[in-house]
Amino acid sequence: MARAFLATRGWLTVSGPDASDFLQGLITTDLDSLEPGVAAPGALLTPQGKIMFFFMISKSDSGFLVETDAGSLDALIKRLTMYKLRAKVDLAKLEATGATVVWDEMQPEGSTKDIRFAKAGMDLYRLPGGSGICEGYDALRAQAGVPEAGVDFPLQDAFPHDVLLDKSGGVSFKKGCYVGQEVVSRMQHRSTARRRLVTVAAESALPASGTEIRTGGKIIGALGTVADKAGLAIIRIDRAGAAMAAGTPILAGETPLTVRLPAWSGLEFITAEGED
Repeated sequence: MARAFLATRGWLTVSGPDASDFLQGLITTDLDSLEPGVAAPGALLTPQGKIMFFFMISKSDSGFLVETDAGSLDALIKRLTMYKLRAKVDLAKLEATGATVVWDEMQPEGSTKDIRFAKAGMDLYRLPGGSGICEGYDALRAQAGVPEAGVDFPLQDAFPHDVLLDKSGGVSFKKGCYVGQEVVSRMQHRSTARRRLVTVAAESALPASGTEIRTGGKIIGALGTVADKAGLAIIRIDRAGAAMAAGTPILAGETPLTVRLPAWSGLEFITAEGED
């Protein structure tokens, strides 16, 4: 049995007759294809296509349940309220604080299955509230290639493609318009996404999160999540691919790295550098 309590998570319910249509026209996730009992990643973007809020969303008996960073919860509610206008939608915080994540055991009652980990061949479940400590979850995310806002990328600075939302079930290219959709669709159809989340590994303990990653004297990214010798980073995969093809070391500080794109993403490194 393995579980961790994430004390910095908060919860929001979105209910009412117009809840589905309201959210469908705002966020990146396709709610029509969201199955009961499943939690999918999603984002509310800026008009320029960058991630303003990052969350997990699932269906509930009354509408939808949103899990996000507790520090962003009030701002998310304020932003959704701004868009609500006359829509028949109710937004309410759950009394439960924090989130419990469970893996390597049977699905707990009242939990949802995180499809990001499922893509990596892992069963991980999320549910509101709980208590305890956070132990082992970051290492699991580093293994699976599952990023977290605030650790692996700053809000309002990353595109959905940067954090693999286009591969993890968090972006729809078929459902129609949502905030920032035009920019995201353009990146998809022109294949211009060169910054991508990768898993990183070293033979010794990694330096601190935020350490610059360089190759051939060029900065190609920075460390995000660090769990001893493994971690996550968002890097330029064209520059990393060119470096690997040439046998040029990739370093975090002075520490040599092995970088890999998560197998479930289906992506490959690019060996020709693009423009900045």
